[in-house]
Amino acid sequence: MAAERSRADILDAAVHVREAARSATSGAAGVDTVLAALSEVMEYDHASLARWDPLRRRHTTLAGSYPDDATAYIETRLHHDPVFPVLRSPARGGLWLRDVPRQLLAASPGFQEVLCPLGIEDGVAQCLFAADGRYVGMLNVSTRRQRRAPDPARAVVTLLTEALAAAVGPRTGPPSEEIAAADTAADARRPGGLSPRELQVLAELTAGRTNREIAERLYITPRTVGTHIEHILAKLDLPNRAAAAARAAAWGIEPSR
Repeated sequence: MAAERSRADILDAAVHVREAARSATSGAAGVDTVLAALSEVMEYDHASLARWDPLRRRHTTLAGSYPDDATAYIETRLHHDPVFPVLRSPARGGLWLRDVPRQLLAASPGFQEVLCPLGIEDGVAQCLFAADGRYVGMLNVSTRRQRRAPDPARAVVTLLTEALAAAVGPRTGPPSEEIAAADTAADARRPGGLSPRELQVLAELTAGRTNREIAERLYITPRTVGTHIEHILAKLDLPNRAAAAARAAAWGIEPSR
């Protein structure tokens, strides 16, 4: 009965997380309320919700309790960590620390330089994706003690990913007419009238990368990359990706490091 009550309590807490995420999405509350509600789902010593900035290619912490050095790692280095490609798969329901192979932990600066000094024994890193498949950010939760098994919080955290993704995703901007006008003015200032994402893809072409390699770097699907390239060729009136790469080189456009 105690275990059943525990599961029921966790499910009730999950409802509160969804409500907090909904409030944060509408701007009625801050993302820190989401983390506070999440602490009722699973106790933690440190946690953070970060938004992915595709233009700057880094995370921005919206709310968190990690020390400054750990926060800096999440924001600027985590996406280069050997563990990141594993947890970034949209099909994965979060990567729990106890499930990471030892050899991968040994190669992970995030574990060796950040989590170990904090005495972290358990936790989860959960990448968050929008409904259209875009990577929008991530949840990190760490504890200094092992959680019991089986752990009902595992399934609940996975079920909350849609709500968490909405909470960290870009906020709703001005009315559509204002957005359209702003976009038109911005397009006129960009080379070839390309969108920011198209410019990113164009830059990657200068390095000779395949669609799959570009997708991995920009956290989008290869099919989406192909669509962007089609749009680039049409806007610039070019015959192929080699010509697009040459045009980008002439403009001085290079991929980010």
